[in-house]
Amino acid sequence: MRAERDRHTTAMAALLAAAGLLLGGCSSTSTTASTPGSASSDRAGSTAARSPAAGGGSSSAAASASGALPAGDARPGVTPLEPLPAAVPAALAPYYGQKLDWQPCDDGFECTTFKVPLDYAHPEGGDLALSAVRAPALPADSGSGPGSAGAGRLGSLLLNPGGPGGSAVEYVEAAASSFDSGVRARYDLVGLDPRGVGRSSPVTCLNGERMDAYTAVDITPDDQAEIDALVAADKEFAEGCRRQAGDRLGHLGTVEAARDMDVLRALVGDERLNYVGKSYGTFLGATYAGLFPTRTGRIVLDGAMDPSLDSLSGNRTQAGGFETAWAAFAGDCAKREDCPLGRTEQQAGEQLTALFQAVDARPLPTTDSGRRLTEAQATTGVIQAMYADFLWPRLRTALADAKAGDGTGLLRLSDSYYDRGSDGSYPNLMFANMAVNCLDLPAPFAGPADVQRAVPDFEQSSPRFGRDMAWMALTCSYWPVRATGSAHTVRAAGAAPIVVVGTTRDPATPYAWAQSLAGQLESGRLLTYDGDGHTAYGRRDACVDGAVNRYLLGGEAPENGKRCG
Repeated sequence: MRAERDRHTTAMAALLAAAGLLLGGCSSTSTTASTPGSASSDRAGSTAARSPAAGGGSSSAAASASGALPAGDARPGVTPLEPLPAAVPAALAPYYGQKLDWQPCDDGFECTTFKVPLDYAHPEGGDLALSAVRAPALPADSGSGPGSAGAGRLGSLLLNPGGPGGSAVEYVEAAASSFDSGVRARYDLVGLDPRGVGRSSPVTCLNGERMDAYTAVDITPDDQAEIDALVAADKEFAEGCRRQAGDRLGHLGTVEAARDMDVLRALVGDERLNYVGKSYGTFLGATYAGLFPTRTGRIVLDGAMDPSLDSLSGNRTQAGGFETAWAAFAGDCAKREDCPLGRTEQQAGEQLTALFQAVDARPLPTTDSGRRLTEAQATTGVIQAMYADFLWPRLRTALADAKAGDGTGLLRLSDSYYDRGSDGSYPNLMFANMAVNCLDLPAPFAGPADVQRAVPDFEQSSPRFGRDMAWMALTCSYWPVRATGSAHTVRAAGAAPIVVVGTTRDPATPYAWAQSLAGQLESGRLLTYDGDGHTAYGRRDACVDGAVNRYLLGGEAPENGKRCG
């Protein structure tokens, strides 16, 4: 998939506003970065950095139709993630025994670095340097409430915005001031950039010029020449990663990142890990719980991924999620005077398809240094706006402009998805996204012929985006290292209650995925938000925020099945 979305500067602002951050997770040039939520989609189940995340229904039947597991079910042939031994192996003791040196950084925060083994199976083979940031707990107000001084500190709360590829360091620095005052009084907020991401030995693959070409290549090829061009672009991306990342490329998976989190847990002095993860961050957090159930503290997984899905099922159901989000946008648009797509949801879909076809035949001019809007970028721009309904007015304007012959608005939405800078540069978000996804699950397709056979099923899940997302999933077919992970369930037997938050019309991580993950976890508690957009905590819904904050502060997990919105 293309990734969680954008991160970094302007993207981080939208990421925050979308929840209430995106990556996998995450979105545009909004300046309302005022909440701790994260619209990071952006791995959201896919294995190709070209595509976003997924969607699904709101019942057990919908879960079955989407390919996700209904609560309590087991998928044939999918085994549970087994916990690691409780004792720290002697070979890893030096890593667990490091002393963190927190230094002032970035206008009021504290930064540190520490080392982890490149390969946990062979720790003698070299190290990786990881970076973390801390927003120290604020002085509590006097009183006897959960955030008062008398209540006492609870340690560190590790945050991850998703992706994979979203910088947790940047997320904490952008979001810390917006967290609940009680949470801020009792926890240090800590962001760890996972291996290969942000400031932690980042992976790079292509320069800005070649990334521009990659984002523009046709992802709905009509003939062999266009298929060849797409394959060439995917191979160039993969080869660039191999050439620049070297041996690191085989050691950037989620299991390794979860083990890194356990090292940091020990170094900050916490017996148990307290954690809030968004989008892909739910997969990372669930993996931690599965590996270290006895060290699992208060865990919130918002915008949940389903680890039991293989990459093909994940990509296909993801397409359905964006179709669900499109239907919500189209229905809302049809009621508005400025809607450029007609007066009914059906008309909106027909006109969007016609626009994509027109742009495919003749890319649109833009005001951006001679760049032209391609169909791939137009599709990405629309997908970007599905992450949060605050982007819908911007999408309406961009679609109206595109119909009038100006592709600038859709191009800017597409650029914000990739977090492209105004100078034409790209952060490592998409590079890390691909590197992690291609390790975590085997590629869904062996080559173009497999994609062509799968397109009808994808189009059944999403008439609007299915074909695009089938072809988007091709990139891992050419990855230079073999996948080290596979689909699995996570039981985390013996762990404290784990809160799984699902949004009913989440475009990137379908609600059915949250149902499935909560059902897999022995101590899972499903908290449902009936609404639009990607992720729910931090969007200023008093019901969701109240339930999560009570849990983080007092350990009171919401009743399983609680609904908000």
